[in-house]
Amino acid sequence: MKHIETIILISDSLFNRMIILFLIIFPIKLSAQTDTIPPSVPQNVKAYGYERHIDFVWWDNEEPDLAGYKVYRKINNQWYYWTTVPKEKSYLMLSNLGMNYTLTLKVSAVDLTGNESSLSDSVVATTHIMSDDEFLDMTQRATFRYFWDYAHPVSGLARERLGSGETVTIGGSGFGIMALLVGAERGFKSRDLVKKRMLKIVNFLANQAQKFHGAFPHWMNGSTGQVIPFSQYDDGGDLVETAFLIQGLLAARQYFDGQDSTEIQIRNLITQIWQQVEWNWYRRYSASNILYWHWSPNYGWQMNLQILGPNECMIVYMLAIASPTYPMPASSFRYGWASQPYYVNGRTFYGYKIFVGWDYGGPLFFSHYSFLGFDPRNKKDMFCNYFVNNRNITLIHKAYCTANPGGWTGYNENCWGLTASDDPTGYRVHEPTNDNGTISPTAALSSMPYTPNESIEVLKHFYRNYYTGLWGEYGFKDAFNPTQNWFANSYLAIDQGPIIAMIENYRSGLLWNKFMANPEIQPMLDAIGFTPDSTTSVGDETNVINEFELYQNYPNPFNPTTKISWQSAVSGWQTLKVYDVLGREVATLVDEYREAGKYEIEFNSIETRRGVSLPSSIYFYQLRSANFTETKKMILMK
Repeated sequence: MKHIETIILISDSLFNRMIILFLIIFPIKLSAQTDTIPPSVPQNVKAYGYERHIDFVWWDNEEPDLAGYKVYRKINNQWYYWTTVPKEKSYLMLSNLGMNYTLTLKVSAVDLTGNESSLSDSVVATTHIMSDDEFLDMTQRATFRYFWDYAHPVSGLARERLGSGETVTIGGSGFGIMALLVGAERGFKSRDLVKKRMLKIVNFLANQAQKFHGAFPHWMNGSTGQVIPFSQYDDGGDLVETAFLIQGLLAARQYFDGQDSTEIQIRNLITQIWQQVEWNWYRRYSASNILYWHWSPNYGWQMNLQILGPNECMIVYMLAIASPTYPMPASSFRYGWASQPYYVNGRTFYGYKIFVGWDYGGPLFFSHYSFLGFDPRNKKDMFCNYFVNNRNITLIHKAYCTANPGGWTGYNENCWGLTASDDPTGYRVHEPTNDNGTISPTAALSSMPYTPNESIEVLKHFYRNYYTGLWGEYGFKDAFNPTQNWFANSYLAIDQGPIIAMIENYRSGLLWNKFMANPEIQPMLDAIGFTPDSTTSVGDETNVINEFELYQNYPNPFNPTTKISWQSAVSGWQTLKVYDVLGREVATLVDEYREAGKYEIEFNSIETRRGVSLPSSIYFYQLRSANFTETKKMILMK
């Protein structure tokens, strides 16, 4: 008792006094229950060396009393304790390393009582010049962590952004569910771990999350499932966010196709959630073909925002038409979604035609969100092949940033991509017509299926040239502005999700294949009027030419060079000449027989027919081929 009395005199906390009192009253019982069993040894321990950093990873331990992990490093053939990793993480990123740097590591698991497992097998990693596949693996593995290690601990849903605490995002969680499928498929986590997480998510969505005629809110509390208002009147159902969630859930329903009780429960709960969404109730008026974005039990239809294309919302109408319980008529695609006169564009920018969309294509998330599950290849509706359309829009972004009419620092052929993201002023929708020098990595990286070669070069450029400011434990950060030397510290679920999902669609088509395999999807496409199309890949698109067209040069104005592009529907003799404002020929760029196809040539105002540098002025370039003649204007400005 003297020992215990001494402890009481030393202790100042009520908590310690209570513990000591407990020890006095129940000494034998406590001793009998002392935990001496250590956690299991961490499994699937691996290390990956990249060019600037090393990732040390393992699968999660599942003991309820897990406290964390201890990492050990080998130095001069001796093992030394190095650092501790909290239980919420199952990785250690070792950053800013030089080339050919080698680490040899082991890991153990520790419980709350202090019991430590045996050490894992050792793994070795060395930094080195990476292949393209290693860059893709690295990006997907790091991005996956946002949706696994940083997921809300109660619901498993995706937090809205880094530091958002209890706030989870419904659309971002749909993207995050797709990330989980990628993680299971690529072995970032075991299928068993992923399906347990998935069951937690769908149980929460089905049984705890607040819903409004089956639709989920934009944000909700990840512990309680209650709505967190997105704005004053936006405190109810959000049909667009719901559609992004359902897109991910339907892909998961096809992925978890096993016959064990967990996977059966996952499928059944997803079907329940899917069938409870009252899509046609969100048309507001019973005879309307147009869906409305929001409804609130407190403010009704106060937001009054119709869902009209072109933007990121095409998947809303597709799912509404596909619904087995509360369907919209198939005509709503044409007379609701595509009903506005500005839906069809038809103009050409930097040599690429936009069939559907805004001038210059708008922000690139328009080409991502509805296409994480919906596979646009092989098919077209009455307006276009959306794969070709999205590819063209992406190439317009690349051409715009390469031309760099705003003179922003850093823009070039390997540093492009404008979309909605954080920026130095807060949060902003970036696009060629609303550009302040901010590049968002998700823009080019999530375009990987459309522009694989170009997007991979962007990925390598970002990592190699902006690593210190742009790379973190969850992959590429949200945005950066080289002109202002500004780098975001943020990660957003709606920006991270498309990166891992669309890289996977490029690599294996996993999410496209799973979503499209749902039995409700093909009948929906048939009802809308989608038909087979010969364009199946990036390579095929260049062969689909059915008209002559001369495109606007870029950049324009220019000094001293600009590029001129055109396409020919048939083979034949072609001439491309440049004239001044008096009609005098100043350059012949093409005068030869050419096959049908797409072409691009550079015009240098210094190297002209007269052998002299041209002065600032307006010039005209003219293409002649068979019965086709077209002339366009360009401006040389010195």
